[in-house]
Amino acid sequence: MAQVRKRTHSRKTAARRKTSARGSATTRKNSTRAAPKRWSQHVTKESNALDLKRGVFKLTSPKQIAASLKRSAEHSSRRKTGAYRSALSMLTFYINRAGSTLPKTQRTRLERAKVELKRAFGRE
Repeated sequence: MAQVRKRTHSRKTAARRKTSARGSATTRKNSTRAAPKRWSQHVTKESNALDLKRGVFKLTSPKQIAASLKRSAEHSSRRKTGAYRSALSMLTFYINRAGSTLPKTQRTRLERAKVELKRAFGRE
């Protein structure tokens, strides 16, 4: 009975090996642009949610972060929903995309900024 071989590489690797064996396929450049590595950074810059101030999530005070997000949300012409919802969504998006790489001190600061944002919009 034939023994089943364990796959040691992905299909992409096998496809690359096949194209490199042909020769000319590897020298030809792709005309399409590669997707950006940090798509979340692209979303933050180009989304229709808010026009954010640069470095807003790096501010030291949760009140400053909340105030900046509120200001951005109220003055943004690109948002599609209410100011509070847009500001909170952008803050939550940043926290979620940073994941485990976000330092604990910054995470707690951003979580406190959520509370301050609720206060700023009178939602508490």
